[in-house]
Amino acid sequence: MDDVRPNVHPILLSLVTYLPLAGALAILLTRGTTQTVETAARWVALWTSGIVFALAVIMWVEFDPARPGIQFEQQVGWASGVGISYHAGLDGISLMFVLLSAFLTPLSIIGGWRQVTGRVRDYMIAMLVLETTLIGLFSALDLVLFYLFYEATLLPASLMIGVWGGPKRVWASLQFFLFTFGGSLFMLLALLAMWNAAGTTDIVALQHHGFGHAMQCWLLAGFIIAFGVKLPLFPLHAWLPDAYTEAPTPASVMLSGVLSKAGAYGLLRFGVMMFPDAARMFAPVVLTLGVIAVIYAAMIALAQTDMKRVIAYSSFSHMGVIAIGLFTMTPEGIDGAIFQMLSHGIVIAALFFCVSAVSWRAETREISAFSGVAHKMPVLATLAMLFVMANIGLPGTGAFVGEFLVMVGALHVSFWLAFLGGTSMILGAVYMLVLYRRVLFGADRGGVVALLRDLTGQELAVLVPLAVVTIWMGVHPGSFLRVFDPAVTSLLHPVTTVATVDPQQVTQLATAG
Repeated sequence: MDDVRPNVHPILLSLVTYLPLAGALAILLTRGTTQTVETAARWVALWTSGIVFALAVIMWVEFDPARPGIQFEQQVGWASGVGISYHAGLDGISLMFVLLSAFLTPLSIIGGWRQVTGRVRDYMIAMLVLETTLIGLFSALDLVLFYLFYEATLLPASLMIGVWGGPKRVWASLQFFLFTFGGSLFMLLALLAMWNAAGTTDIVALQHHGFGHAMQCWLLAGFIIAFGVKLPLFPLHAWLPDAYTEAPTPASVMLSGVLSKAGAYGLLRFGVMMFPDAARMFAPVVLTLGVIAVIYAAMIALAQTDMKRVIAYSSFSHMGVIAIGLFTMTPEGIDGAIFQMLSHGIVIAALFFCVSAVSWRAETREISAFSGVAHKMPVLATLAMLFVMANIGLPGTGAFVGEFLVMVGALHVSFWLAFLGGTSMILGAVYMLVLYRRVLFGADRGGVVALLRDLTGQELAVLVPLAVVTIWMGVHPGSFLRVFDPAVTSLLHPVTTVATVDPQQVTQLATAG
């Protein structure tokens, strides 16, 4: 984000950002019988999100990683007198998260096609509004714009939990809202302090402002609290288990697959890259919290009796690995953290959909109610095995590449950091394989298992693309690394003493493992 270069099809970014909002408006204006409106809402949401994904892929194709700086840039005067503008654009890092948001949204809509039966129109509107806010925050280049989009994600996310969630949905939604909104107040204070000092909220300008060391520390502390809630960092995770568990599955997918990445993205963009001196000072604390999250969440996951809560705590554990990668302050560690964010978004979404495929049929998520599900659902068992192995970090899957690079970066800091962070693979293997064995293997005892049937076409339409991307990221990581590694290297090089690794070397190191 250092230099601003000529635009490349800037209209694409506006279409990708606001087309979901237009789709939501079209759904809102739909009239007719309840059945007609619900059917129209589903199809409008699906087609809209599908077109957005296609446009995002075009942006990926058009993006030139060799050209540093911002692409697809747009800047319009907003409150120019006080240094605030509508400024949006993408570098290699933010492009990947826009793609992730655009990819998971249509899958979430298909995933909720039959499961969401009440207030379907409102649900589809919330899903499309959430997509707009997510893409908007990842592409924002003005801190006020980023803050507005970041806060706007709260409304549709909280509603999806509170209206369409499980028995404890109201409490889960309230927790999620209060934790996130409370953390955001610290971001607002940091934003005001930066504006007061620099006279602008433009992120590119703020990166070059040169804040004093003491101010960097205070600003970074505010951002760590704000984004640490969303990530979440230990011990700011209290909202996570209930929110992920009580939310309907498509909402759980968006929360864990994309929304949690907004916290990690914020820590990277406004922590490591904007306040490097302060980040080095805070690194021991964040690295320690990351290690605690990895081990603590894995142990809690092993003790769960609800399938969805196991996956929720698994997500928390893997976010600890991402925090470790970000604050190693090394190109390998940060590349690995970004890759792990993308891979985790895919794998955790798939795991939630797999759990949903079983629990929706059996009307229970209790692990003790299942045994020998593979006999009734062999296709699900095959796909679930792939995603379980990916969650563990098996070579050949995207998660291995991300965790491998994070461990390489951690080794530059400390052997013990790499060792303790690497326990995520060992502990993950324990709780994930125990879950898989207890649910999918064993004798068919009848009961709810006798009622199960294998995956439908709609469910395969969701899980097969996720499986393809999981393998693609593991077999050919360079197709992703080449996009964001130049941005990481150019932004980090001036502030790190660790030798950088060019994208081809990074890819070779990852695939060689």
